Amino acid sequence: MSLVIHGVGTAVPEHFMLQTDFVELAQVLAGPEGPKERTLKALYRRSGVGKRHSVVLERATGPLDARQSFYDTVPSPGDPGPTTAARMARYEAEAPPLGARASARALAEAGWEADDVTHLVTVSCTGFFAPGLDAALVEALELPRSVHRTHVGFMGCHGAMNGVRVASSFTSADPNARVLICAVELCSLHLAYGSNPHDLVANAIFGDGAAALAGAGPGQPGRGGDWTVAANGTSVLPDSGDAMSWRIGDHGFRMTLSPRVPDLIQARLPTWLETWLANEGLGMEEVATWAVHPGGPRILTAVEGALGLEKAANEVPRGVLAEFGNMSSATILFILQRLRAEGAPRPLVALAFGPGLAVEAVLIR
Repeated sequence: MSLVIHGVGTAVPEHFMLQTDFVELAQVLAGPEGPKERTLKALYRRSGVGKRHSVVLERATGPLDARQSFYDTVPSPGDPGPTTAARMARYEAEAPPLGARASARALAEAGWEADDVTHLVTVSCTGFFAPGLDAALVEALELPRSVHRTHVGFMGCHGAMNGVRVASSFTSADPNARVLICAVELCSLHLAYGSNPHDLVANAIFGDGAAALAGAGPGQPGRGGDWTVAANGTSVLPDSGDAMSWRIGDHGFRMTLSPRVPDLIQARLPTWLETWLANEGLGMEEVATWAVHPGGPRILTAVEGALGLEKAANEVPRGVLAEFGNMSSATILFILQRLRAEGAPRPLVALAFGPGLAVEAVLIR
């Protein structure tokens, strides 16, 4: 299995809010029965997020009701917020152009034309429509009508890693394959009304973004350099099925996130990871760089504890979390983009976690 990375591109919506400003929206969504302002401020301060971009924002500055109109800033008692249909309509309008921007940047970095792409892999867990994101990108980017399309849907924060696995399978089977992976997540369309603890946490950390990767088999032309996906690994951790979930409700998608998640990672990640790396001829101490999906600050701390890493090992993931929030599947590609730009040493292992509780790993040499 091998996939040479030739280009990575990212994109975020035009407007953003500082985390301190998001507290005002959080108070509105939580309602009069929700936590006090002081409690919400503490939650948002501990989130590790400094600002987040969102497709629902219409202006960069001004009072809350002038900056966005998607969420009612004076909800009536019992108002559950926009329907899932309304959220999906917004997703259908906003996801394709954002994904196209990220994809165009990945293609430009690779030195590829649209006609060079033979396979398209799209990734998203925050929206559905058909013809879908894949078909919309064919039109927006003027990709070949014969491009092979595959969608990785509803897999959560590790979805892009599954997209990389699919792309690696294509390039292993066809030496002429040139694959474009595009992950688009519009998490802010699923902000939840009410004071459910799971919703309060999700409202505090998730943001919107898109990321794309252009990759091909060895020997295919491209500017990208020598970063090569050498292996993929996956494991559904035992006794963790209730630790993280993502389900469709009448008023948006709803996440459950157990406080057990960091403990599960710290207790169960090392054994599986050591075995997987050994099968690839590596010891844990031989990994030069770790790229960990920042599901939140406690996730990063748990991985550090599990693997015996210094806090500095997660400097780039913490920086991405602070600047953009958790953008679900797109986040890991933002991290890889920064590490490539910095010339991070290899071998590199990327890790992401999602519903299951599942862990996905990618080894880059």
